[in-house]
Amino acid sequence: MMTFNGYVRKDGSVGIRNNILIIAVDECMDGVARKISEEVESSIVVTNHYTCMLGGNEETLSNMINAALNPNVAGALVLAMGCGSIDPKIISDKINESGKLARHLTCIKKKGTKRTIEEGKILLKEIEDFASTFEREAVDISKLIVGVKCGGSDTSSGLASNPSVGKAADLLVDRGATVVAGELMELVGCEEILCNRAVNKEVEEKMLRMISNEEKRWSVGSDTEVMSVGNSVGGLTTIEEKSIGALHKTGTREIQDVLEFNQQGHEKPEKPGMYLSDVTMLCGGSGMHFAAIGAQLILWTSGGAGFNNSIVPVIRVSGNVDLINDDIDIDATGIMKGTVSVDEIGEEILEKIVQVANGEKTNIEDLGYSYCTLYQKDIRLEQCLGLR
Repeated sequence: MMTFNGYVRKDGSVGIRNNILIIAVDECMDGVARKISEEVESSIVVTNHYTCMLGGNEETLSNMINAALNPNVAGALVLAMGCGSIDPKIISDKINESGKLARHLTCIKKKGTKRTIEEGKILLKEIEDFASTFEREAVDISKLIVGVKCGGSDTSSGLASNPSVGKAADLLVDRGATVVAGELMELVGCEEILCNRAVNKEVEEKMLRMISNEEKRWSVGSDTEVMSVGNSVGGLTTIEEKSIGALHKTGTREIQDVLEFNQQGHEKPEKPGMYLSDVTMLCGGSGMHFAAIGAQLILWTSGGAGFNNSIVPVIRVSGNVDLINDDIDIDATGIMKGTVSVDEIGEEILEKIVQVANGEKTNIEDLGYSYCTLYQKDIRLEQCLGLR
């Protein structure tokens, strides 16, 4: 049996970090949130920059709530200016219902910025005291939900880092854990292969619908740059080539479901296994999507680029001999050189996952600034495309 030491929450989920969120439900509170955050090192600011109006932004509201419900979060302070439509109590109530501790403040009701900051610091310390009551204890690896994503993809991604992460994904699933892959746009062209892995016809049909919808969102009515300059310079020539490379990071196990995000909320894994999801291909937004579905860490494959999320630690894997640097946690260049196998690096990734789950920091976990981007589909575009 493989285990790790994590923070067991009252809802039965297990965190690998013990953080506190400060959620600014509107952008006018971002500065206030960051000033309060200075009081507690383990606090993380999440700001909604879409609009303070609720109508049409329910997906963002769901993202904020579910990010706070992530096992890596012990509690949250929710802030609002008070003149918008998003009631901070909606969010804090949901968090409290889960057994975590949440408090909320409205700046206008508190008679201004200075008083809000002063009281916010007091409430944040209260939440910190609550977080300190949790201690690590041994749990089975089946309690892990691991997100997988690629970025800065190049030739080495499809040959080394993605297959290695795919092997690690298989190892996790075989041990009863859950793995979730996103970026449906980067699986265009792989539908037939993926459908053969669907656990049933319903999942197959959902998979085809969601991949098709994502292609429409990014391709209809505009010349969308799906192949980045970095992809092309890195040796990739077509979206099909990029897709096949990206497919490898999903491993080979049956696909249990495709998790959908919309105005009704964020679907989450209902049982262990391999999943696809609506997690965006956009880096910052993807981190928050993984947080919202309950992932405790992310495996990130790349030609050599770094990526972080403050809520969900990121293990970076690269096989690019020319670009690999100190940001990278797993060196897969031996695959390109022919000195190690994909299976060997896959085992190394699994070992690293356990180490990070036990509290070991990734190479740039506390260094590279990572904005917690709240991303949602444009409801107006959804209606125009007939997707809603």
